[in-house]
Amino acid sequence: MTRMVTVTAFCPEWLSRGRRRRDGRTQSARRRGQQSNLLFLSASALVVLTAANSSGGIALAATNQMLLHSFNGANGDGPEAGLLMDAVGNLYGTTYSGGANGAGAIFELSPPAAGKMTWRETVLHSFNSTDGAEPVEGLIADAAGNFYGTTSIGGAIGGGVLFQLSPPASGAEAWTETVLYSFGGSNGIVPTADLIADQAGNLYGTTRYGGAHRAGVVFQISPPTSGRSPWTETVLFSFIGTKGRYPFAGLITDGAGNLYGTTHDGGKYGAGVVFELTPPAAGQTIWTEKVLHSFNLTKGQNSCAGLIADAAGNLYGTTYGGGSHGDGVVFELTPPTGVQSDWAENVLYSFNGNRGAGPQGSLIADGAGNLFGTTKSGGAYGYGVVFKLTPPAAGHSTWSQTVIHSFNGTKGQDPYARLIMDSGGSLYGTTELGGASGEGVVFKLTP
Repeated sequence: MTRMVTVTAFCPEWLSRGRRRRDGRTQSARRRGQQSNLLFLSASALVVLTAANSSGGIALAATNQMLLHSFNGANGDGPEAGLLMDAVGNLYGTTYSGGANGAGAIFELSPPAAGKMTWRETVLHSFNSTDGAEPVEGLIADAAGNFYGTTSIGGAIGGGVLFQLSPPASGAEAWTETVLYSFGGSNGIVPTADLIADQAGNLYGTTRYGGAHRAGVVFQISPPTSGRSPWTETVLFSFIGTKGRYPFAGLITDGAGNLYGTTHDGGKYGAGVVFELTPPAAGQTIWTEKVLHSFNLTKGQNSCAGLIADAAGNLYGTTYGGGSHGDGVVFELTPPTGVQSDWAENVLYSFNGNRGAGPQGSLIADGAGNLFGTTKSGGAYGYGVVFKLTPPAAGHSTWSQTVIHSFNGTKGQDPYARLIMDSGGSLYGTTELGGASGEGVVFKLTP
């Protein structure tokens, strides 16, 4: 199997229309993932979350937390997506709501100037529903510095949009947002996953609902072929029943152009699947979907996160529920070998509440094979954790989990998204709630 390019994604509590509202800020929705790809600048310098000292009888790694920014509504509210980092350390992301129009925002967070300590936030764009609303996922960027992403609702049809955000022209100050495509109906609605792109500039992703069977789609959106013609969407696959339903997360791709992802529901046991989508053979037009694994509750259920892959083609991900304690799992999926025809699932870790519960963001991995991620709840205070999963030592078979940080509300609550890591091993991320105004934070965790 060829080596894969990792892309990520995550998961919400809404299975109605894709829109969810906070009720007195006592409940928040669940989401998942995001990433960058071949053509696009990657967030490969993974952003890391900083953790405060915690108590509650849980062994924590020795880390320091820095609160980089607290959202206050006007400058964004409720970030549910991961971050993108540029070469000079600026962070970019989205918020689900807030901004000038209350429909979400795209922000830049710049490191402190020399001799200063405060990170500076700039709102690059506030959505207004017509041009999209309620972005759940993060951004990818091209070599010219344009950002691409989706919003879960809004646009011409109300089913969400795929947008481009372009830097200011010479002498100007404002960034320019362009709606490249509006989703609706049979073409898919409610895109909540990160995008990936190929070398031709085609963008790939999923929608949670819509399509031929109203259970979500995998799509390709292609740039204009000439002049001022529009971007065009092709539905590569519409989900149905045993083949999976409601994909919450983004995709990854291998060197042959096959796409891999997860669904929240459907499959043999109704608890979600891991799937592969294969391009058409020469002279054909239809992509082929294959279910690689159906979750069975005992070994995980309802994946909200995307996948990552190692050089051997093994796939890694999380499920929001299921496992030994019902609080979700981290799993590995191994390709068939020899006469074996099925992919094999290995549960690397089952969450148990006090060490985290309900992972929704995709994993990241360092060069040593350690896996890092977040859980939306659980931990010392019940507000979620950042965790590390270490491979077995020689001669052993058990992965070991370390709670790097337990969120306490004041410095963040309910992390949904994947992390990123810089060259020094620091982690960066977001929480949907908590912070000075209770509307979410950007944090950094240092070893």
